[in-house]
Amino acid sequence: MEGPICLHYANVSVGTPSLSFLVALDTGSNLFWLPCDCKKGGCVTGLQTSSGEEIKLNIYSPNNSSTSEKLSSNSTLCRPSDQCSSESSNCCYKTVNSRNTSSTGILVEDVLRLVTDDDQSKAVDARITFGCGQIQTGTFLMGAAPNGLFGLGMQDISVPSILAKNGLTSNSFALCFGLDGVGRINFGFNGSSDQSETPFNVRQSHPTYNISITGITVGSNSSELEFSAIFDTSTAFTVLSDPAYTFISESFNSKVEEKRHALHSEIPFEYCYELRANQSTFKIPRINLTMKGGDDYFLKHPTALIPTLEGGYLYCLALLKSEDINIIGQNFMSGYRIVFDREKMILGWKDSNCYNDESSNTLPVSPSPSPAVSPVRPVIPVTTELNGNYSHTPAAAPSSYSPKLKSFTCTVTVLLVSFLAIV
Repeated sequence: MEGPICLHYANVSVGTPSLSFLVALDTGSNLFWLPCDCKKGGCVTGLQTSSGEEIKLNIYSPNNSSTSEKLSSNSTLCRPSDQCSSESSNCCYKTVNSRNTSSTGILVEDVLRLVTDDDQSKAVDARITFGCGQIQTGTFLMGAAPNGLFGLGMQDISVPSILAKNGLTSNSFALCFGLDGVGRINFGFNGSSDQSETPFNVRQSHPTYNISITGITVGSNSSELEFSAIFDTSTAFTVLSDPAYTFISESFNSKVEEKRHALHSEIPFEYCYELRANQSTFKIPRINLTMKGGDDYFLKHPTALIPTLEGGYLYCLALLKSEDINIIGQNFMSGYRIVFDREKMILGWKDSNCYNDESSNTLPVSPSPSPAVSPVRPVIPVTTELNGNYSHTPAAAPSSYSPKLKSFTCTVTVLLVSFLAIV
């Protein structure tokens, strides 16, 4: 019952001539890096999808791009800790995401190709500083970021910071994770007047997209628990510590009708339930997080469906327990356009299907025909309840639509990808 790595990835084009890379989107990291001039065993060269298709991945090289420049050790973006140990004049880097996961290489500059959301949909070549990742370790080699990582953090080296500093966009961006597995990222998008908002809690030493939650409601059960959490797109499933984890889990468990499945060592979730043969719907309580300032954040898709060896399905509350940290992962962001406004220092959110949101006027994105994209789960309608029955139907992609365009923002297609193996 080993599960796939389920994260949203963006297909970005870099260099001249341009190469495409399927990069992980990470609001918890700052540096954008690509696999580059790889040392032996230091990069992933291909992936196998759940459908059995093999995808060859591009490897970047500064020597093969006419617009590439290596950053010198004298650059303002090169920190003292980034100095190469040899006599090289290059600016070296090493990012460590966990104890055994890292990327090491040199910093380079090259063009990132974006598309403007205006009537002409013009291409924009934005000069970006990023890592030429020669050696990757840990989960980067296991599928977490097989073809690069797109740093979206608050520090000066991140992509949004560089775009804003160069005057190409405002210092804000929006991410939309659709319930059908597609989405988009818009640089320079400040949100809309009717979105919900909450302020960031910013620590100067290590700024993150940290917000405060002041209450939780699960069906008819409410609690005034207060805690902070980080919105992190590189985390697939939301992680909460007690007492929030126990309140949500036990309240959820008290309101579902299906038989609870016994704990299984290969299933990461504690609360899973068995679906009967031919069962196509199930009821779950509606979950709401009340944010600092009073705005509600209803969870659109808090469950995950898992196939069993017997051919049936379980549905699980897709929530993991932590000892000391709270992270809102991608699964709790689904169904919203999330705005990371670094000028006003607020997080904004609004319902969106990521296709033709009239108020956001962003370019629609259709599912890619690429074999890299495969369903993470079958589509099973979910009925939720809030003090009674509440019917919720996920926003679907329209069968036909016209582009709704907006000036001065840049859009990148985002896809939900399920990788089963490294090749």
